[in-house]
Amino acid sequence: MFAWKQHEMTTQTKSCTTESFNTEREKKIKENQTYIKTIAEVLLLTATQNISQRGHRESEDSGNRGNFLAILEEIAKHDSFLEKRMKAHANAKYTSKTIQNEMLECLAGMVQEEIVREVKQSEVFSIIADETKDLQKKEQVSLVIRYYYRGVIHESFIDFMKADGLDAAGLTDLIIKCLEKHGLEYRNNLVGQGYDGAAVMSGKHSGVCTRIQEVAKYAFYVHCNAHCLNLVIVDSVKSVSEADCFFSLLQKLHSFLSGSYVHTKWHSIQREMYDGPPRELPKLSDTRWACRYAACHNLLDRLPAVCRLLQEIGLESQGDRAVDARGLLAQIDLDFIGLLVMFKKVLGQSKFLSDMLQSPSLDLSAAVSLVDSLLDMLQKYRSEAFFEVVWREVEEMAVKCDQSWEKTEKRQPKTNRRLHDYILTTSTGERRVDKNDRENFKRHIFYPVLDSMTGELQRRFSKRNCTIMKGIQALHPQSITFLQEDALFSFAKFFDSNVDYLASELQQIKRLLDCKEKSGMQRFTTLLEFVVFLEPFKELFLELFRLAKIAIVIPVSSASCERSFSALSLIKNHLRTTMTDERLSHLGVLSIESRRAKALDMNEFVRLFSSHHKNRRIMLF
Repeated sequence: MFAWKQHEMTTQTKSCTTESFNTEREKKIKENQTYIKTIAEVLLLTATQNISQRGHRESEDSGNRGNFLAILEEIAKHDSFLEKRMKAHANAKYTSKTIQNEMLECLAGMVQEEIVREVKQSEVFSIIADETKDLQKKEQVSLVIRYYYRGVIHESFIDFMKADGLDAAGLTDLIIKCLEKHGLEYRNNLVGQGYDGAAVMSGKHSGVCTRIQEVAKYAFYVHCNAHCLNLVIVDSVKSVSEADCFFSLLQKLHSFLSGSYVHTKWHSIQREMYDGPPRELPKLSDTRWACRYAACHNLLDRLPAVCRLLQEIGLESQGDRAVDARGLLAQIDLDFIGLLVMFKKVLGQSKFLSDMLQSPSLDLSAAVSLVDSLLDMLQKYRSEAFFEVVWREVEEMAVKCDQSWEKTEKRQPKTNRRLHDYILTTSTGERRVDKNDRENFKRHIFYPVLDSMTGELQRRFSKRNCTIMKGIQALHPQSITFLQEDALFSFAKFFDSNVDYLASELQQIKRLLDCKEKSGMQRFTTLLEFVVFLEPFKELFLELFRLAKIAIVIPVSSASCERSFSALSLIKNHLRTTMTDERLSHLGVLSIESRRAKALDMNEFVRLFSSHHKNRRIMLF
């Protein structure tokens, strides 16, 4: 009877031993999933914030067990379940370095899968690659994919790859293997490649770009335009000795002002002479010359304070420092002030172009237009009217600095009378000139710098006349050759498009644009706007839409790779040089693509981790 009563109660309440077991199992699985998600989210937080996970010693008695365990312990203070799991003596806490690596691999893999899925939907894409050394002296190659997806140009970081050698064959094989690993169809869909101008990358016969074009015939090579602009400024400065010496003097001033005693005095003089916070003289960058604009701008605004500082220190009794101050002060003459005023204006224009060239949304046609604008500006600078403006500013600054522009004749060297007509004291064709003279500054410094810069710009950005560039410009709405058939047909033939279909599509799109303009629609200003307009009609304008996407995904610069190197230096710092290359790559993906990483679905992560993690000791499903 007792058994019968128990059976009746079980039937009425619909409960049994099996169901109780199932309920407990589901509860345990849910707790385990929550625990794994918490660990993964802490790892994700440390990765996106570029902070280290592990400590030097992670034992229980260690005073600093690392950021990862410290954050978990802090969360455990407010979560009893997590506190119980962290203090348990079992060996399934899932906080070891091996589990961390597995979780980071899953998280980075989810980000990479999302990028690859978007690239495959976009079909055509370009690659951008660059190389740098980490603190272990390992050569790390950064690979970025440029593609168009849903109205936006993306430059997404895909991987850090360790290069065993820097030869063209090895680098080419490394890039191709990475594309194959992620399942990207590069033979027909890779339409562009962007690198710096190193011979191993840009060589016409056996460089990386040539080798990749052998397997991906549409991969048009573009030399990084930001790098080209930097080389323009470098070559322009080195071609005029006075300009080269000017930047050397700027660096000497920075070093002198950085001394502890001088720096304190420098700040006190600025507070006395100017309102607002004191300014610093930035260190000159050897790789980004356009950024030297900040140094010229700050020095020109604070030049009277610099002269006063050097005068006061030059009168002090401290020998070495006083001698350095007198030497630097003697170099600040009209030539120096003239070069300072000139480079502030020239580098200001160059910096604007440099910043624009580093934008991921910029297309190659817009880059050419910006370079043309800089060339026009330099032509306007090379005029008597502009020089008068510059020289007037030079004279005003000289008055503020108590500098004189009177001629100072140098002592003429005397030679033995018997050696007359036998000794040569000047180079052939050289005339003795007064460097402080206004006309000589204009003829021997001002115009040569502008002429050299103009010539270098024309030489290094001369590829605009090729078939690809003409085709890209014919797709830009602001170009005078917009939708011009000859240029577009040549462009289409290079990428094996159907010219007959393209011809009919051009007639239809011209009629459509005319109707839109008559209805009051504003004219497109960028190539991206034109591509977005075509996307809803991509089935109708199949060839034109494909060519427009190709034009927009061809890279402009390798600035995205440079930005990834900044993340590399934060991830692999002096305290984290022992991490493996795989861990570095996974942390790099999560750090650089932090926007995607923060939006990951943790439920999907748990499922992926459960399928990849073999010897699991907790139930997740």
